[in-house]
Amino acid sequence: MADRVALVTGGGRGIGKGIALGLAADGIDVAITYRKAADEANETVGEIEAMGRAALAVQSDVSIPDDNARAVAEVVDRFGGLQILVNNGGIASRGRSVVDTDPDELQRVVATHALGPHHLASVAVPHLRANDRADIVFISSVATLGYAANGAPYSMGKAAVEALAYTLAKEERENGIRVNVVAPGLVETEMGRRLIKGAAGIDDIRTLDASMPFGRVCQPSDIADAVLFFVSDRAGYVTGEKLNVHGGGQAWR
Repeated sequence: MADRVALVTGGGRGIGKGIALGLAADGIDVAITYRKAADEANETVGEIEAMGRAALAVQSDVSIPDDNARAVAEVVDRFGGLQILVNNGGIASRGRSVVDTDPDELQRVVATHALGPHHLASVAVPHLRANDRADIVFISSVATLGYAANGAPYSMGKAAVEALAYTLAKEERENGIRVNVVAPGLVETEMGRRLIKGAAGIDDIRTLDASMPFGRVCQPSDIADAVLFFVSDRAGYVTGEKLNVHGGGQAWR
């Protein structure tokens, strides 16, 4: 997959970093966006460059339209084009019931997971159309399989971004753009660690290894592998699909 350029939102840490490193390992130049953690983003850039690939970190909040337009412009200006967009950037909701959810939280979470990616896609797609083959991958969540209590903003955001992906897949198929969804379960990231501590009172996520599928907690590299499949020639005839990456089901709660 050499000579391709990818933009990964929220690529400085966690799942986004795993995806960025996976793409770089397969010969792709990678730009990442970050909201606040500049040091982590720059560290990720250094790791990508150590693989012999070009890299760029752009400060951008996906929920802000002007930031999305600027990020895409910077990537295209630096690399001369764009072939892959991975909409990964996300935030957690606070685990409250619908009755107790703050309206500002609902707006912030849904804007980050769905409204922002909609705008980002709108400014990136014209550049993606310039290629014979281009790909968009949306990172959703297995939250949309069960819609658990006390997580409406997050589940709503992920459900909406899946609707966006399926719609965009139909709109852009004639332009050679494949659009697919990867939906992780619990993954060993900072967000994952906070989730299991808040939901189950578990301090060390790796204590769940024995009870998880295949004897281990899912890793960012597992999610990266799913993304790499979708953007590869092996998925050349695949669009509008969702791949759940949760080992067949995780009963950790």
